[in-house]
Parts: sequence; C-alpha cells; structure tokens
Amino acid sequence: MPEPLHVKVFRFNPENDVAPTFDHFQVPVFDNMAILDVVMHIQNYLDRSLSFRFSCRIGMCGSCAMYVNGRARLACRTQVSSLKTRAITIMPLPNFPIIRDLVVDMEPFFDKWKKIRPYYVPKKEIDRPVTVQPDSNEREFIDDMLDCISCGCCYSACSMVATHKDYLGPAALNRAYTLIADKRDAIRVDRLKAVDRSYGVWRCHTQFNCAEVCPKNIVPTRSIQNLKRRCVLKKFGVFK
Repeated sequence: MPEPLHVKVFRFNPENDVAPTFDHFQVPVFDNMAILDVVMHIQNYLDRSLSFRFSCRIGMCGSCAMYVNGRARLACRTQVSSLKTRAITIMPLPNFPIIRDLVVDMEPFFDKWKKIRPYYVPKKEIDRPVTVQPDSNEREFIDDMLDCISCGCCYSACSMVATHKDYLGPAALNRAYTLIADKRDAIRVDRLKAVDRSYGVWRCHTQFNCAEVCPKNIVPTRSIQNLKRRCVLKKFGVFK
C-alpha cells in the first residue's frame, strides 16, 4: 500500500467557533485521485461534518474551487499526483467571507459582476440575429476570454481585491471587455464608463496573479489592459 496522504483541512463554523482551526487526516491514495476525492473521502468516512461545495466534477461549474497548498485550484481538476507531495493543506478561497469550513460566500464576487451588467444588450435597429463567424477577426479578438466559469480563483488571488473592497476584480472586468469589444452591443459606451473608475480598470497593478491561477488559462490582465486602452481612446473621442 502506498503511503497515505497527510491532509490538513481548514475548519470554521462562524455560528459556533471563535477562531478557525485545522483538522488532520490520513487519507488513502488511489490512481487518478483528485483533491475533490480527498475531501469526499474525509466527509464520507472520517468526518461527516466537513462542509465543501461541488457539482459537475468535470471543471465546468467552478463551484469546487479551493485553496490547495497555497494556490487557488479547482478541486475536481487538481490531481493529487501533480502536487508532488503527500502533505496537503486545504483551505477556503481567500478574499471571500467564510460560510463554513471550505464553503465561501460568493455574493461579493457576483455583486461586482452586476455592476458591469454582464449580459448582451442588442441595438434597437437590429431586428434579426447577427452572425459572427467563428473564424472572424472580431470573434478571434475575444475568443480566449469567453471561457470563464466564475469559479472565483482569480478573485481570490488578486492582491488588489484583498486591499480594496470596491475593486471590481479580474473576472468582472474580463466579462466587461468581452461585451465592450462586441460592436453589436448597445451599451458599450455606458459599460466602459462603469469600468473607467478608480475601483475599475485603474486599480489593476498588472501583477498577473489572476492569470496564474485561472483553470481555463484566461488572462484577465490582458482584458484589463485592453479596457484601459479603450478608456483612453474614449477620452480622446476616438472610441464610439
């Protein structure tokens, strides 16, 4: 039998606990084991009170994001073997209020999304569907940024989110960029005004922390830099 994993798990119930603690578990290893399998084993066989969140198990819903060995990761897509160690520390995502144990409150994250109106608004003169070819320059320009699953990893890794509670954050700004770059959108200018603020694109310090942890390999920093460029063009009356 291979050596078991030595797992340290963050525990905190705001209703009962004065301060967070860590519980230690020995977890057996099997082939192709993911971090999600680790916490499920703990809940099923060692401590049924452990709280965590998951849904799809294929890296599409983003709900199982956790802070594993000092990095935000999707628990379902993080193989134990990739960590290169038998000592694993699992914590909730930073920069979020804690509901219980590994479960965080995503409301602040989605409140930031609401501020940029994260949905397409068609122009009134468009009375039929507009086709954007997959191989067009317009689509290629934003294609890489469309895969966001709202997992919150980038938000948890952002030092500006940690130091400025009103900062919109990389996920919301990335979404704003995909819409502002779409010339079919009717509120592109208004949307740009919403991000052209001290708590918007200008709060980003271009540290690329968000890009380092994105499970979909999105680079929100690139989107934010493109937004900054458009904000400057707007001031000179070039962007419409």
